[in-house]
Amino acid sequence: MKYGIGQSVTRKEDQRFLTGQGLYVDDIKDASKLHAYVVRSPLAHADIRSIDIEAAKAAPGVHAVLTGADYVADGIGGISCHTIFPGVHQNVKTAPFPALAKDRVLYAGMAVAVVIADSRVLAQDAAELVEVDYDELPVVTDTPSALADGAPAIWENAPDNVAFHIALGDEATTKAAIAAAAHVTRLTLHNNRLSANALEPRGTTCSYDAREARVTVQTSTQSPHSVRAEIAGVLGLAQTQVRVLAKDVGGGFGMKGAVYPEDVLVAWAAKKLHRTVCWQADRSESLLADYHGRDQMVEAELALDANGKITALRVSSDYNAGAFLATGGGVSAMFAATLATGCYHVPVAYALSRAIYTNTSPTQPYRGAGRPEASYLIERLMDKAARETGRNRIEIRKLNMLTPEQMPYQTPLLYKIDTGNYGAVVDKALEVSDWASMDQRKAASTKNGKLRGVGIALHMENAGLVNESMEIRFDPGGSVTVLAGTFSHGQGHETVYAQMVSDWLGVPFDSIRVLQGDTDAVSFGRGTVASRSMINGGGSLKIAADKVIDKARAIAGHLLEASADDVVFEAGELSVAGTDKKMPIQKVAAMSFLPILPPDLGIGLSGEGDFLLQGFTFPNGCQVAEVEVDPETGEIDVLQIVSVDDVGTVINPMLLEGQMVGGIAQGLGQALMEDVVYDETGQLTSGSFMDYAMPRATDMPPINFSTLSTPTDTNPLGVKGAGEAGTVGATPAIISAILDALAPVGVEDISLPATPHKVWSAITEASS
Repeated sequence: MKYGIGQSVTRKEDQRFLTGQGLYVDDIKDASKLHAYVVRSPLAHADIRSIDIEAAKAAPGVHAVLTGADYVADGIGGISCHTIFPGVHQNVKTAPFPALAKDRVLYAGMAVAVVIADSRVLAQDAAELVEVDYDELPVVTDTPSALADGAPAIWENAPDNVAFHIALGDEATTKAAIAAAAHVTRLTLHNNRLSANALEPRGTTCSYDAREARVTVQTSTQSPHSVRAEIAGVLGLAQTQVRVLAKDVGGGFGMKGAVYPEDVLVAWAAKKLHRTVCWQADRSESLLADYHGRDQMVEAELALDANGKITALRVSSDYNAGAFLATGGGVSAMFAATLATGCYHVPVAYALSRAIYTNTSPTQPYRGAGRPEASYLIERLMDKAARETGRNRIEIRKLNMLTPEQMPYQTPLLYKIDTGNYGAVVDKALEVSDWASMDQRKAASTKNGKLRGVGIALHMENAGLVNESMEIRFDPGGSVTVLAGTFSHGQGHETVYAQMVSDWLGVPFDSIRVLQGDTDAVSFGRGTVASRSMINGGGSLKIAADKVIDKARAIAGHLLEASADDVVFEAGELSVAGTDKKMPIQKVAAMSFLPILPPDLGIGLSGEGDFLLQGFTFPNGCQVAEVEVDPETGEIDVLQIVSVDDVGTVINPMLLEGQMVGGIAQGLGQALMEDVVYDETGQLTSGSFMDYAMPRATDMPPINFSTLSTPTDTNPLGVKGAGEAGTVGATPAIISAILDALAPVGVEDISLPATPHKVWSAITEASS
């Protein structure tokens, strides 16, 4: 079997996952550990008059009951937002997020106390004895209410409830172009609030070593080093006093890229009690207390000339940040603004994006993080513009889409796009989906009393955020360890990194081990978010491999009595040019540990690499969705989705397809069913899977996936990123198809999620 780059190698990880040997936080066995249970506010906005914990402290098995007063007395800090960038985010008004409320609660589910007991059941029983006296305050749960005149201020330093704003482009020129346009398409949309619902709910176990004065944190996270830094900061410890371990993590989707109050509470309790303390969320607690995603209100105007060419775009969006800015709270609003022009040539544009405080759970980047919102907006605008001007949906896109000849292309909203062939991607998607014969399929559905529609969405995202570090080490036996600064939580890094190293160094695939998620072993890493691992992690790994080869050539030169300049490396073997002298790299590695080398060659064979992408890469693609709607019930059947993607160099086609299908499933969920809903008092009404609808296998259509790649020269591998692309295109493609199906009965708009009830109501209203 071939194991190199470009091969569909099955995942190394799956052996332990499929045989039940994965190690998740809740699998950590320690009979002596204590259990934490968090007492949460039932109110969305209230002052805390008093907390009575005496009965809870006296309950069986209870070791401690900690409140906000203890939190302040111990000098524990708050969680900060680390994604505010000077020059981008303006007029920022934020404050650290306390892990325990002392005087005021700002959303339903905010922690007010934590009970530590011998078991989870005992802790939960004692938690019910904690009595909190609240003085209820007015509540706002959505951005229009939070921005209304007279709305209660969530924070004193933000009386208008605006956490920050981002303004990009040329406002005056855009306004003038819209005023002079032959046609202006206007649209108002809401991207529904979502819950990530990773297969493994969040959990954290912490122990304290009094001898070394160190906290060890085992947690379900995407970014171990970020957790280390934050916990060290809030506890007032040096980072060397905190070790973070993340073994197997069952999904994250951005939600686990943040630090949470429970992480802080468990670490604090472990340090305070000198015991191992664990906390594990159940599903309802996750729906309430996890950071949510999306929740964006947006208005836009797209200006066209008489020939249908875009002349300007103006966008104004408000993100519901929740009660605090989460760790990644600055990201989604930024990317939704910077990517608003999509795959199209837009001469001038202006985008204003704000984050708004409300009495809801904080929001955090969720798979795509602003990119799906940008794609949904521009693709809905293109469909509506086509309908209003009497143009074909494909023709108006092709008239305005960027061409390879325009690359590199400077958008009016910050980015310079290096490469892309959008026309070829669209043509392939139309061909594979058999778009040309859609009228016949629509006619067949009509005979059966159904409405059939087809939708299209171009999509583009930016990938490759910030730099990364990787290390390759040979051991004396010739095996290889990759120490990864990225962190896999389902992506398959153990496999693809081994593929790369096997390809570059010529060592057997099975002799390569990938080590991640241990801040004591991996010196530094930024984790895995924003489709960055193959770009920044892969780029760093290639640099590390090149350094290994350079050092191996020097060592081999000494061993083979030749100049390093005369040593050639190829297919895992080092040889002296023009001679028959040669040595496998694994033997060179073994001999590098012997005390026979000159001091300047050091001990062992290893290499470190760090890579910083200049700017971003821009993966892109086209999705075509086909649906059938039952007008009697509003039920939607997604018949097929075609996805053609340009992700640059493909490392492992099988794993790439898995990423795309998973992303499409999440985009489908947003389009059709998922919705976090608060009532007017701030109570969560979608607090279980009976209320929050997740896609099931039966909801998923056949997915025809293919690639049409144009590699980029922005990084050593030519990769563009792929982790979020499926999500970015699926929602607009599916809604485009639904509106196409409903057009004959007079329905022109549908809000997210397009549930059967909404669809049926829209049909009924249009026909009345």
